[in-house]
Amino acid sequence: MDKDTLEQTRRELRRFVREKLVPLEKQVADDDRIPDEIRRSFADMGLYGISIPEEYGGLGLAMDEEVELVFELGWTSPAFRSLFGTNVGIGSQGILIDGTTEQKQAWLPRLASGEVTSSFALTEPEAGSDAASVKTRAERQGDHYVVNGTKRFITNAPQAGVFTLMARTDPNNKGAGGVTAFIVEAKTPGITVGKPDRKMGQRGSHTADVIFDNVKVPAANIIGGKEGQGFKTAMKVLDRGRLHISAMCVGAAERLIHESVSYARDRKQFGQAIAEFQLVQAMLADSRTEAYAARCMLRDAAKRYAAGENVSLEASACKYFASEMVGRVADRAVQIHGGSGYIQEFAVERFYRDVRLFRLYEGTSQIQQLVIARQMLRQAEAGRDV
Repeated sequence: MDKDTLEQTRRELRRFVREKLVPLEKQVADDDRIPDEIRRSFADMGLYGISIPEEYGGLGLAMDEEVELVFELGWTSPAFRSLFGTNVGIGSQGILIDGTTEQKQAWLPRLASGEVTSSFALTEPEAGSDAASVKTRAERQGDHYVVNGTKRFITNAPQAGVFTLMARTDPNNKGAGGVTAFIVEAKTPGITVGKPDRKMGQRGSHTADVIFDNVKVPAANIIGGKEGQGFKTAMKVLDRGRLHISAMCVGAAERLIHESVSYARDRKQFGQAIAEFQLVQAMLADSRTEAYAARCMLRDAAKRYAAGENVSLEASACKYFASEMVGRVADRAVQIHGGSGYIQEFAVERFYRDVRLFRLYEGTSQIQQLVIARQMLRQAEAGRDV
């Protein structure tokens, strides 16, 4: 996308977020539901296809372009972004990167338009951070596989039309090499979606268990047509996903800073606005400094990703820093608001709960630390600067 068009798109999205979405935040939290007209608006704006190439009906944004739009989306409740987030990231990128020509043609246009919502079915009751320990079993029977197992915390599962499923096809291989990625239509007999989880935050964004009970999946639905590549496919989409979530963290931090500054200027104590108190100013300064640092490091990593560099270390560093950063900013925002920050009438109370999830999904902070350190050690062994 050329620079002028990107800037116009960003401005339009900013206006939509602040004029349409922000006023709906409380309603969405109370109802645990995003209005249908918002979904249609997202589809009309092309947001379902941010990362999908134009040849398949998407916007085809490069990573450094994508983060500029996600900064704007982070200004409002994360639940709105989750509505189409799986289509942008883990639900489409595996097909785009490793899928066959037929798989791409069959699914990417429908994902880009928002006609179909995708979900990424990897996590299980005993396979979260240790994603290679998947136990869901896919047994070959002629020209199809029979799948049995349970997936947990699957984002958008209640609305999904298709799942990218990770299942073990080689029971003798207990590691990553025994896992295969499948495209599974949600209406396939034997699939049951559980009740939506009752979460700490991000109401309006739904996760649920997905149970596979003797589900028949055509062998042609293996992503890329080859067994044992599922874990590799999953790992390939992580860098982009971690950068995307980092941009959400930056946007949310900047909304929290906005709320904090506005409140500090209006709230009076001891005959003056609390914004005049140096200890309040220190909290504002710390939040702005950290948010600025996250934005800068993310733009650098996203630009490198778009140029084709291996940014696994940088993507994990961004995700680790940005997700921890927004947690600190949210905590300061509540502190600046005082008792009001603990009351649901104020946005910072909701954001305080919402942003906590960023430190968990797309790899916990502890997983990011391991990725960063191991990459550093590999670089040192190769004689490269760390």
